Amino acid sequence: MRESIIMKIHYGTALGAVALVAVHILMRMSQKFSDSLQYQNVIANYHFLPYALMLEAVLILLSVHGFNGLRVILLELKQGSTYEKMINYGSLAAMAALIAYGSRTILMAGMGVS
Repeated sequence: MRESIIMKIHYGTALGAVALVAVHILMRMSQKFSDSLQYQNVIANYHFLPYALMLEAVLILLSVHGFNGLRVILLELKQGSTYEKMINYGSLAAMAALIAYGSRTILMAGMGVS
């Protein structure tokens, strides 16, 4: 039962990430690629709240999806209660650290902090 829920989370985060990354790419295609990479345009994206929230959602979805996938791969390599706890908690900690650092970057850029 537990693995079924975990796989549903994995599939759901994949679908959500694909949809939001598609929106992200379409928004980038609204201007020339070189223009979309200019500093003032990148910062303007973070100041546009709906886009910044979408970037936060992409960060969370991809982090959850990626670390859950890595966790599953690592659990298939070896068995054991201690090892499984270490992998589960390590994956959660690494995911939380990545989301915290990415969120910090999004917030700082949105508030104009360099």
